[in-house]
Amino acid sequence: MSTPPPLASGPQGPRHLRPLLDTVLDALHTGSGARNGPLPAGGPATVTAAVLDAVGEVLPDQGDPDALRTLVRVLAEGAADPAHPWCAAHLHCPPLAVAAAADLAASVLNPSLDSWDQAPAASALEALVTQALAREAGHTDSLVTTGGTEANQLALLLARELLGGTVRLVHAAGAHHSLPRAAWLLGLPDPVEIPAPAGTLDPAALDDALTHLPGPHLVAATAGTTDAGLIDPLPEIAARCAAHGARLHIDAAYGGALLFSDLHRPALAGLDAAHTITLDLHKLGWQPVPAGLLTVRDPGELTVLAHHADYLNADDDTDAGLPDLLGRSLRTTRRPDVLKIAVTLRTLGRAGLGALVDQVCAHAREFARLVRDDPRLELHDRPVISTVLFRPADADDTGVAALRRHLLTTGRAVLGRARADGRLWLKATLLNPAVRTDDLTGLLTLVHQAHAEGPR
Repeated sequence: MSTPPPLASGPQGPRHLRPLLDTVLDALHTGSGARNGPLPAGGPATVTAAVLDAVGEVLPDQGDPDALRTLVRVLAEGAADPAHPWCAAHLHCPPLAVAAAADLAASVLNPSLDSWDQAPAASALEALVTQALAREAGHTDSLVTTGGTEANQLALLLARELLGGTVRLVHAAGAHHSLPRAAWLLGLPDPVEIPAPAGTLDPAALDDALTHLPGPHLVAATAGTTDAGLIDPLPEIAARCAAHGARLHIDAAYGGALLFSDLHRPALAGLDAAHTITLDLHKLGWQPVPAGLLTVRDPGELTVLAHHADYLNADDDTDAGLPDLLGRSLRTTRRPDVLKIAVTLRTLGRAGLGALVDQVCAHAREFARLVRDDPRLELHDRPVISTVLFRPADADDTGVAALRRHLLTTGRAVLGRARADGRLWLKATLLNPAVRTDDLTGLLTLVHQAHAEGPR
């Protein structure tokens, strides 16, 4: 009988992993160096051809002992590098090294948070961290999710189970797409979209909708819109919800991390008035994907998620004191994503995380100043968090779209796109606290060069 491949866990796991880690790190270094920019040049066809050439046969008859090096290298060479200063399109953060290292440990130990006997320490750690982060938001408990989409879906599910299947979602025009999609998924009535003339939910229009629409209502506000990083007027929205007896959910997947900053925390005034809050630390939190949470003001509401499977949470086991984990998620198998979050919180502390938040917000203000002072460019508005919308002053929407694609396909810069005030804008989402002024001016130089080169 042939010797089985070495395992990552167990007493010999670290010894087996050490040379493989060297291989991975070398391949990451080689692949990133070969890319020579924030994105691989050439566009989808070129990248696909490179991957096909490197992979060859996905399932060969005989294994390739160098597959780890080959595939990590080709993935790194063909990756969008969120740590590159000119990679600023999306809420796609560069992960902290300490968080990535913790994530490796989670993969090696491989706990599954669907029963205590698969994850004794991980389940205890998750309880501590979820309660601590909920308290940061003025709530009592929270659930770990795969990100903002799952957290928003859970928020609507809780509302449906507590208020009934006729509960109607009311949201601003700039709300995240996962909210109306969750209403569709859960069989709720068609959502009502409230005008957002300044990019944020209009409290007066909300009041009118809640007055005339049959209830019950679930109002979804946003603290950090995806397109422009705007924060809805949360205190006014909370007051309207209270006056009409509406349930309030706040999607703070982007802006929730402002809680760590003494300087920026006041922007989230009114957050604690929500019944549920979405947080997402793989956005403005420097965590490897995934790292989402849904916080709840009343932990008793989570009882609607209770579920029984005798092989995982038998009644006599629960009565004997084994924690029942099935009601902590709609998923069964769950990796311990809380470990990397806990390591980050403990390593950096509130001051360290707050400093990172302050730095990226300062970078956005500086970038906006550079745009405003350049007569060749137009700035949409001052940044609220770390997103800046801008465009060449003489470009139309078609030109803006073509300019962005030209930057992408040449691999020189990664900028997003957003529509505001009826026009298309380039979007820079600055999440890297290590960028310098030279990086910001260099990004604008690339924009000017691409614009001069014309549509592609």
